[in-house]
Amino acid sequence: MKGFDQPFYKNTTLWLIASLTLGLAPFAPPHIWGKLKWIYWGGAFSGESPMQAMDWLDFFLHGTPWLMLFISLSIAIKAKLKTKN
Repeated sequence: MKGFDQPFYKNTTLWLIASLTLGLAPFAPPHIWGKLKWIYWGGAFSGESPMQAMDWLDFFLHGTPWLMLFISLSIAIKAKLKTKN
């Protein structure tokens, strides 16, 4: 099958599917969005209810597909620019 002969970090299709499923689950509202807001607004480290270890693990599990998609797209764009020159 096309795309499975590449290293896992270069497989953009895999990371896109993972980001749209695991990365956004549960879908209404996306879980990762709530964690990002929690971190951005400073409630992750202090306040009434700072993030616990389980919250951090949850953030990394839902965020990893997005990080890998970004890395995969960066590699693809860099390779395209390199072949263009």
